[in-house]
Amino acid sequence: MLSIVKGWVNRYFSQEEVVLLVLILTLALVVLATLGAVLAPVFASLVIAFLMQGMVQKLKSWRVPHWLAVTLSCLVLVGTIVALLFVVLPIIWRQLVRLGAELPNMVQRGQELLLLLPERYPRLISAGQIDEIFNTLGSELGGLGQTLLAFSLTNLPIFAGLMIYVVVVPILVFFFLKDSEQLIRWCTSFLPKERPMLHQIWHEMNDQVANYVRGKVIEIGIVAAVSYAAFLLLGVNYALLLAVAVGLSVLIPYIGAAAVTIPVAAIGLFQWGWSNEFFYLMMTYGVIQLLDGNVLVPLLFSEAVNLHPVAIILAVLFFGGIWGFWGVFFAIPLATLLKAIMSAWPTHEHQAEWEARRISE
Repeated sequence: MLSIVKGWVNRYFSQEEVVLLVLILTLALVVLATLGAVLAPVFASLVIAFLMQGMVQKLKSWRVPHWLAVTLSCLVLVGTIVALLFVVLPIIWRQLVRLGAELPNMVQRGQELLLLLPERYPRLISAGQIDEIFNTLGSELGGLGQTLLAFSLTNLPIFAGLMIYVVVVPILVFFFLKDSEQLIRWCTSFLPKERPMLHQIWHEMNDQVANYVRGKVIEIGIVAAVSYAAFLLLGVNYALLLAVAVGLSVLIPYIGAAAVTIPVAAIGLFQWGWSNEFFYLMMTYGVIQLLDGNVLVPLLFSEAVNLHPVAIILAVLFFGGIWGFWGVFFAIPLATLLKAIMSAWPTHEHQAEWEARRISE
């Protein structure tokens, strides 16, 4: 048994670069597990700086100096944060509080509609079963409005943490963009000069992750804006709240669109009942989802992530369960990273190629 384990270790961990990669991944996991909450502003700043690197490079291609390109990009970021804090978030909060206050009435109306089912299908469901379901649901949702109203008073530390993000993140983004080349050189100085496996993983990941992350942010913005405009035209209640939910649903492939269909349909049904307006709403929502999947996604993602749908769903569930929102957002890039590591992991053929390359040099 020991000889089998020793042979396996010698086969897959015989090179210095492999051991270094394992140490880097282990250290990253330990840091995320132990200091993830403390270093969350740094991680968020890295992500935002990565997203805005394209804007900086575009401005530099127009012969704008590096410092001015970074400054203009950070001003755009600050303007976006201010607009979100003082325009978008207050509207979403008011709509969310109003929705929480109206939930008991919506549940009652839903019960009245569903009570028609036992009359039509008495063998499938009874009136007692529907009453029991809605009594339980009503008791759970009854105090939700009061909970939302009291949230701002009982959770002041959360708002203090939000203000830390508002102040610290733009400063960190500015320095990450301004000194990106120096930071990259400093990080690579700790790596060996000969690192073919790390080069292979980097080249395989760089374009795909860059296209995916930037494209996903643009997709969220476009889908949310189009949904908001469509819901306003149709006169849907809680239009901005629903539009934000539809935009964020694209983060979770396959599952997100199906999950957001429920609140969209529920609010439309409680507002209009089984009327033409309800069916217009659902048709509009279906058109938005079709255009997103068949037009917008192929345009934004020039290099598709070659992952099986089952692998994508498993990655979303796994990384989302570990790191919450950021785990869901980066589930597909992290799954792509694992795939790149597995494909670049040294085999006998890789070792022969690297040895031949080293001898030739």
